[in-house]
Amino acid sequence: MKIQQIKYCVAVLFWLILFCTTATRAQNQIKADTGKVFSINDLQVMVFRYHPIIKQAALLTDAARANVLQSLGYFDPNLKAGFARKAFGGTDYYNDWTSELKVPLWLAGADLKVGYDRNVGTYTNPQTTTGTSGLSGVGLSIPLGQGLIIDARRNTLRQSRIMVRYAEAERVKQINATWYEIAKDYWNWYYTYRQYVLNREGVDLAQQRFNAVSKQTIIGDKAPIDSVEAYVTVQERQIQLEKNRIELQNARLVLSNHLWNEQGNPLELPEDAIPQRLNGMVDHVAKNVLDTLVGQAAQQHPELVKLRTKGAQLDVERLYRQEMLKPKINVSGTLISNRRDFNGYVSDKYDFNWNNNKVGLEFAFPLFLRAERGKLREVKIKQLELDLDIKQSGREIRNNILTSYNDLQAYEKQLSIQTQSVNNQNLLLQGENQKFSLGESTLFLINSRETKLIDMRIKLESMISGYQKTLAELYYKAGTRQALAGQN
Repeated sequence: MKIQQIKYCVAVLFWLILFCTTATRAQNQIKADTGKVFSINDLQVMVFRYHPIIKQAALLTDAARANVLQSLGYFDPNLKAGFARKAFGGTDYYNDWTSELKVPLWLAGADLKVGYDRNVGTYTNPQTTTGTSGLSGVGLSIPLGQGLIIDARRNTLRQSRIMVRYAEAERVKQINATWYEIAKDYWNWYYTYRQYVLNREGVDLAQQRFNAVSKQTIIGDKAPIDSVEAYVTVQERQIQLEKNRIELQNARLVLSNHLWNEQGNPLELPEDAIPQRLNGMVDHVAKNVLDTLVGQAAQQHPELVKLRTKGAQLDVERLYRQEMLKPKINVSGTLISNRRDFNGYVSDKYDFNWNNNKVGLEFAFPLFLRAERGKLREVKIKQLELDLDIKQSGREIRNNILTSYNDLQAYEKQLSIQTQSVNNQNLLLQGENQKFSLGESTLFLINSRETKLIDMRIKLESMISGYQKTLAELYYKAGTRQALAGQN
């Protein structure tokens, strides 16, 4: 009877020491984790400040604005001048000087022209001869047919301005896609770390149990086979732990791909960095949030914005192609004078007035307009294709959002069930430990229940990781990104 009581006391003492050691280690782990946590918020701050792809995406808008500046160049004033002279055998054949300032006007596609010509010489064309004082002129060139509503330069400028919106949508798309991939890498790192921690705890428990059983075997309280079984469990868990260690290192390296400093140098995730703890808690997405995401996606999703921007471009192109069906009728008129400045006196006969002028008329019209009609038909076909594409893309985006939301709902239910299963399995393990302390159970059952508990906890962490990835996917498919705590 005394021997049995001694065995009982030794067993109880063993499990008490094991429990205290485990609790102390868990507390120390929590304290250590607190000072080394690298949260998803910390990652987001670094990514959006320093990540090269995020910076590269910002250049898309800058490039589009540069194209707008190029298109504005078609409306830049243009100054040109030319000089030519020929003298031979004492004869001044010609001495020509021409200069002109041309200012394109947005209204009606007109051009304002200010010029000065001086063409003298024995053999100068009488039509261009000006006399020694030269002639100055101020005039306009206006298209009355083709080009009155819109011309090539206004078409180019309008489309380039529309492309700024397209580039902005592409920038948002690239940023969202980049952050989505980074978020998945973070939660993969979270899962591999939690898996490693849980398996490490399993190894520690198995090692402590082996040490205790070995001591009991030496004093004859346990059979040698129990010691062998305990050691086999240690070895199995050590093998799994080494596998998890490599997976954790690889996950850390993958996440390090996204870390950069202010100087643009790559950073490595520290060895002692750990992900944030969720403790089984996940962000619930309410139905009204889903409705908001669906509504925003219908209006602001980058893919839809890009398609609508293409539609706006085609509207401008269609207007331009319709303008090309008109005949080309260009009129020009210039008032001329032989004054060089406004200081001296010039007779009204030779000054700016309606009697001193140059006028011109240009007319052209293709008889069949096949090229112009073909271009217009092509633009209309593209518009029809784009309308169908917008409808299909909008439907796919909406259904993709609903699919991700359904996956989240399924994850929430699974997480609730899995959490209860872990708690129940933990109760079974505690009951088995009590039975073992009373000599009514075996080491094999203890190891089996403990191994199953570890596997169930790992599965729970896998579900948490999957839930977070799906949550990031939901916002990505909605064309935006999740607003994290502390986000500016």
